[in-house]
Amino acid sequence: MVETTAPPEQTARPPDPDRFAAAVREARDDAAPFALVAALILVALALVSMQANWDLLGHPLWWMWLVVAVPYGLLSGTLLLGLSRLIRHNRRREIVISLLSLVWVFTVLGVVLLVISLVARSGAQMTGRQLLCSGGALWITDAVAFGLAFWELDCGGPVARALATAPRKPDFQFPQDENPQLAREGWAPRLLDYFYVSLTNSIAFSPTDAMPLTRPAKVLMAAESTLAATTILLVAARAVNIL
Repeated sequence: MVETTAPPEQTARPPDPDRFAAAVREARDDAAPFALVAALILVALALVSMQANWDLLGHPLWWMWLVVAVPYGLLSGTLLLGLSRLIRHNRRREIVISLLSLVWVFTVLGVVLLVISLVARSGAQMTGRQLLCSGGALWITDAVAFGLAFWELDCGGPVARALATAPRKPDFQFPQDENPQLAREGWAPRLLDYFYVSLTNSIAFSPTDAMPLTRPAKVLMAAESTLAATTILLVAARAVNIL
C-alpha cells in the first residue's frame, strides 16, 4: 500500500505593510471625503429648498434631503474613524455594506419622491431651477454612492485586496487588466477608478471602459443606470422644457 500524507496546512502570510497602508490611506483620504461631499451636497439642497420655499407634493418637504444625507454622513464617519480596525475587515465590510444599502434605499426614495411630485398636479408649480438643482444633486450623489459600492464590491473590498496573498478574481475588468503591458508597474484600481466607472455608467447608461464580470457587479450597474435614466430623462428633460 502506498502511504499518503495530508498536505501541510497552508498558513496565511502576513499582509504586505505597504499595500495595507495604502488601503488605510485610501479609505481615509478618498472614500470618507467622497461620502462627506455627497452628504454636504444634499444638505445644501435642503437649505436652498428651504430658502426658496420649494415644495414637494405640495408640501415644504425640504427636510427630506437632510434625511437622505444622514447615511452618507454615517458612512463617511465609519470610513474615517474605523481605520484602526481595518484588519477586522469582515465586520467593517458588513457595516459599510449596510450603510451603502441604506444610502441606496434613501436615494431611490428621493428619486421616487421627485418623480411623483413631477407628475402630480403640484408638479405644475415646480420651477426649472428646482428640478435642475434637485435632479443634479441626486444624480451626482447617486454616482458617488455607486462608485463606493463598486469599490467595496470588487475582489471583496479594499481591505481584502490589500490582504490578498494571491491574485483574486475581479468583479470588474479594467483596460489595464486586459492589457497589462499598458499599465504602470504595481497598478491597481483605486476609488477614483471606480467613481469614473460609476459616473460614465450613469451618463451612458451602459459600461464604458470597465466591464462587469460577475452578477453582483451587473446588478449594481443596472440599478445605477435605471436610477440615472429616471433622473436625467424625466427630471432634467422636464426642467429644460420649463426653462
